[in-house]
Amino acid sequence: MFKYFISLQWKAFVRSSSFGKSLGLKILMGFLVLYFSVAFLFLGLGLYPLLKEFYPEEEPLHMVNQFLLLWFFLELVVRFMIQTLPVISIKPLMATPIPKRKVVDYVLVKSLFSFFNFLPLLVILPFGIFTIYKSEFSPWAVLGWMVAVFSLDLCVNYANFLLKKYFADNLKALLPYLGVALALWLLEYFGIWSITEAFASGFDFIVENPLFSLIPVFMLLSLYLWNRKVLESRFYLDESIRGKVQEANTRDFNWTRKFGDIAPFLQLDLKMIWRNKRPRTIIFMSVILLGYGLIFYPQETYQSMPSIFVFVGIFMTGIFMINFGQFIPSWDSTYFSMMMAQNIPLKKYLSSKAGLMTFSVVVLAILTTPYLYFGWKILVINFCCALFNIGVNIPVLLYAGSFNRKRIDLEKSAFMNYQGTGATQWLVALPLMIVPVLIFWGVSSFLGFQAGAGVLSGLGVMGILLRPHLMNLVEQAYVKSKYAMINGFKQTGE
Repeated sequence: MFKYFISLQWKAFVRSSSFGKSLGLKILMGFLVLYFSVAFLFLGLGLYPLLKEFYPEEEPLHMVNQFLLLWFFLELVVRFMIQTLPVISIKPLMATPIPKRKVVDYVLVKSLFSFFNFLPLLVILPFGIFTIYKSEFSPWAVLGWMVAVFSLDLCVNYANFLLKKYFADNLKALLPYLGVALALWLLEYFGIWSITEAFASGFDFIVENPLFSLIPVFMLLSLYLWNRKVLESRFYLDESIRGKVQEANTRDFNWTRKFGDIAPFLQLDLKMIWRNKRPRTIIFMSVILLGYGLIFYPQETYQSMPSIFVFVGIFMTGIFMINFGQFIPSWDSTYFSMMMAQNIPLKKYLSSKAGLMTFSVVVLAILTTPYLYFGWKILVINFCCALFNIGVNIPVLLYAGSFNRKRIDLEKSAFMNYQGTGATQWLVALPLMIVPVLIFWGVSSFLGFQAGAGVLSGLGVMGILLRPHLMNLVEQAYVKSKYAMINGFKQTGE
């Protein structure tokens, strides 16, 4: 039966209308797969010798145990945001005498062959082999450790199933769990109680008693059965239909009328963001990623590299601008042809987009002011980056939008969703993120910090003053590409 399902999936893949169109993206993903495979293999081969060289008095296996909890946590976050879960169309199977349990089992077993499950093996196997030959642990102890670690890694895979089901479309429901994680981190940070040490002690115990490696195996089996029960309970066509029933939202955003001619377009954008999954997710992610600075600002290593803070400042103050702006006008792809058939000035349409992105940059810049705690230079850099985003990056994003040709389904989740993504989105990242860092680094290296910050903010102010002229140039680009965009948005293949 599994062979039959695999055959159906392969035929659906090669016969898809988007197979040829997305071939370039598949080739790129192939290179990324090769790159990460080699990187993880080198990590697995070098981990034991490196730990032994730098920490000769410590046992590498015990040191690795200290970081396993962090590894699993980060892997769960990455899987939740990036991993695409295996799916199968059940509609044609409903009229066939195939037990639904077999279909569910196929989906769950198929997920075990994910690339995300293959990467940890490239670290676990080489490290385990080195440990068997180089340490005093018995082979059974190390094998038990390897089974326990890989079983927990597969547990993360099935835990991601449950998280995707319950939280992917409702990020607010994650807040209590994030609060628990924050509380545990605070206990760890202030030395009250260390969950990482408790977790490491558990794995040290498994090394001493390999038979207890069966506990993670039983956990894996339990998660498998839990997922099977959840999927079987939703193995009905009317389940998907019922999920689309929503209460009508009548929010009108009448306060936008004070913005004059661009008010109708601004209302459309705000309604779109409020009512649809993918743009609404951008709002929540923008707020969450304001904590990105905590990764860099407290570290002494980066204090002598202010150029890194420019990258962080551009990212934090412009995260909404980047995620929203790079898909203009694809957000409006479903009714773009209707809009272009009306007597609507393109400049007003584009000005409303620029106004919304400018407002987001200002709000996010204000929200970054608590980072003043780490020094006045960081606050200065963040505000200079905000000016650069408003004056330079917003016109660049709008101009890049004239090359967008792919439509977007607003109801789809933003996680690992490449719909609407083309070469434009990959190329536009260069001037947005790298150029301001290079400008600041070049100027500050010769003339000092104040000069670098002054040039960044000066370019931003210059862009703001030249905004009317720049908008005229952007409008001309959209006029030239209007019919190509209309034709592209009519294509339903992703």
